Amino acid sequence: MTYLYTMTVARIFEALGEPSRRQIVAFLAAGESPVADIASQFNASGPAVSQHLKVLREAGLVSVRKEGRRRIYALRPAALVEAASWLVGMTGG
Repeated sequence: MTYLYTMTVARIFEALGEPSRRQIVAFLAAGESPVADIASQFNASGPAVSQHLKVLREAGLVSVRKEGRRRIYALRPAALVEAASWLVGMTGG
């Protein structure tokens, strides 16, 4: 169980290692948003933002749902809590 937890946390930190992904996470902290709105906030193409969102989704940091033809992304705070808990555990707290 510890190994899976460590692998999950590793994926979260790996995904957050890229500045654009951290910006997307910060943007989604304000609420869910469609891809087009996320892309309009950054100096990046739609496909580039979609690739970042894919990495964030695979790391468990964001979720996606379909609404008609749009894909709506939302932050998954539980993933951040998991990473934060791991960090606190490293400090003995």
